[in-house]
Amino acid sequence: MPQSALFTGIIPPVSTIFTADGQLDKQGTAALIDDLIKAGVDGLFFLGSGGEFSQLSAEERKTIARFAIDRVDRRVPVLIGTGGTNARETIELSQHAQQVGADGIVVINPYYWKVSEANLIRYFEQVADSVTLPVMLYNFPALTGQDLTPALVKTLADSRSNIIGIKDTIDSVAHLRSMIHTVKAAHPHFTVLCGYDDHLFNTLLLGGDGAISASGNFAPQVSVNLLKAWRDKDVAKAAEYHQTLLQIPQMYQLDTPFVNVIKEAIVLCGRPISTHVLPPASPLDEPRKAQLKTLLQQLKLC
Repeated sequence: MPQSALFTGIIPPVSTIFTADGQLDKQGTAALIDDLIKAGVDGLFFLGSGGEFSQLSAEERKTIARFAIDRVDRRVPVLIGTGGTNARETIELSQHAQQVGADGIVVINPYYWKVSEANLIRYFEQVADSVTLPVMLYNFPALTGQDLTPALVKTLADSRSNIIGIKDTIDSVAHLRSMIHTVKAAHPHFTVLCGYDDHLFNTLLLGGDGAISASGNFAPQVSVNLLKAWRDKDVAKAAEYHQTLLQIPQMYQLDTPFVNVIKEAIVLCGRPISTHVLPPASPLDEPRKAQLKTLLQQLKLC
């Protein structure tokens, strides 16, 4: 089985649960992990945007990675986000993820400097060379300010055999289509996962592999069932679930960053966890909690 086959399907970007004083809430995080595995997800991704990696120190990220890998205990594949603005730290975190038993790493492009294409290629190659783990690229141009183009991604896949996939968090069917056609033509096992809930169906229709999207935290059954229907060749059933996923992104407009929205949705859907978020994020206020509850009820998600 190619390495990339580990990372297909529905892989929620798991929220990191914190205590009121900003420490890792082990009990809450463990309960969420167990819930998601029970829901039938294909893997778990820790320390992505929704895991609040950018608000954490390197040591905190290592602590969370180690805890998550131990808790999952090989029940599903685990991806650890190791990217940041600093190549040395990314390499350190990537090597740590390998040491503590991750199945793969997810690496976003540096997001302070605009980086020349040559330097961007060198950055990802250095990270890939620092580990033997599979490497998933993470494209989120709305936050990084710089797109990983399909041509660039193909260059990286050509260059390093352990660069095996991408989380393409972009609100563009054309970008997803081009990524799939450009990279998979040369590397059929290269995994293309969308990062937005409402693009899962498009991604599958285009020949992609699944999603790493936020609703996996509070409504994993929608994506899991859509994928099951797709694999069962029941396109009409898949389209029904797609109609729900099309509406979910409205929730994310309630605040920026919307990590607080995800945690409140987890609670509203029946898992009592701490909804503490790290600054500069802040708690969701009562009027917006009420709006969120209404949206979730309208979609019959809780």
